[in-house]
Amino acid sequence: MAEQGFTAEQHNMGSWHLTGRTEWRVQFFQSQPAWSRPAVKCYFVEGAGLTCVLVDGRLGPQVTHEGIRLIGRVPSELLEDMESYADRHDVGLRSTGGGELVVDGFEIELGAQRAGDSVVTWALFCNPGEIAGTSWDIAPAEVWHHW
Repeated sequence: MAEQGFTAEQHNMGSWHLTGRTEWRVQFFQSQPAWSRPAVKCYFVEGAGLTCVLVDGRLGPQVTHEGIRLIGRVPSELLEDMESYADRHDVGLRSTGGGELVVDGFEIELGAQRAGDSVVTWALFCNPGEIAGTSWDIAPAEVWHHW
């Protein structure tokens, strides 16, 4: 991330779900121009390693999955691309805990945030591993309130 012009800050978040495992967050900020909110947040749990990566819809780097741009999109346009992908590959769509539609097998949570007078998409990538069942189990509560 440093090679791409980002600076990092690390924060101890305390015990993960009262298990005694330490959880921490590393936030990456764009250094030029200097923004006060992070572009990317990475979450770690002791003994499990990297569990989640949250990419901001306005400031985060562009991320694609299976040829679909995920970050900073108008939500309805991203949904159309995902539906087309699901049709072409004969896979289903599912509803996430936040009410978003996701292509089966993507293991990506998508959300929307305000960007001035518009709304753009953000993405959360999770690896619940052996310590959690779903992204909703592994991701910190602050993720679901991302704006």
